[in-house]
Amino acid sequence: MTHSNRRTFMIGLGATGLLAACDNGLRGTGATTIDARVDSTLSQLYNNYPGTAALRDKSVGQLVMPLVTEAGFGIGGSYGRGALRVGGATVDYYSATEASFGLQIGAQQYAHVLFFMTQEALQGFRASPGWAAGADIEYAVSNRGENLSAETITSLSPVIAVVFGQAGLLAGATINGTKYSRIIP
Repeated sequence: MTHSNRRTFMIGLGATGLLAACDNGLRGTGATTIDARVDSTLSQLYNNYPGTAALRDKSVGQLVMPLVTEAGFGIGGSYGRGALRVGGATVDYYSATEASFGLQIGAQQYAHVLFFMTQEALQGFRASPGWAAGADIEYAVSNRGENLSAETITSLSPVIAVVFGQAGLLAGATINGTKYSRIIP
C-alpha cells in the first residue's frame, strides 16, 4: 500500500468513524417513525416560528429533516433522515449526509426544512440521484424570537432553508455541501 493510499484509507476510516458517532437514532426505524418525527418537527417549527407558515403556504413542497447530527474533530460529518412532503403528504424519504475537513471540534444536532418555492426546483430535486445543497439556497433566519425577516418571506429564491433547534457545542449550522439521497426506510 503506497503512502497516498494509506492516507486515503485513514481519512475514509476516520470519516466512517465520525459518521458512526453521528448516529441520531433514526436508522432502521421505518417510515412510520420518520413520518411521526416529521409531523412533530413541523408542529414545532410552525408553533415557535409562526412566520414560517407563510413559507409553507407559498411552497410547492418541503423536505423535512427532523434531526441532523453533526460531529467533527478535524474531519467531520453529519447525517440525518427525513421526508419530502408535497401537498401535506409524504412522497419520498431522504438521507442528508455531509463530510467536512478543517479546523473544527465538537458536535451538535439540529433540524431543518427546505421549502421548494417553484415546481422547477422541486422537480430538479426529485429527479436528481443525489442533490447537493449549494449557494443557491437562501436561509431564513430568526431576527427576534419567533419573527422571520420580511425579505425571507417575500424572497424569489427557488429553495429556502430554515435551520432551527440547534443544540450542542459546534458553532454554526448550515447545510451548504449537504447531499440528499432518496432512501427506502
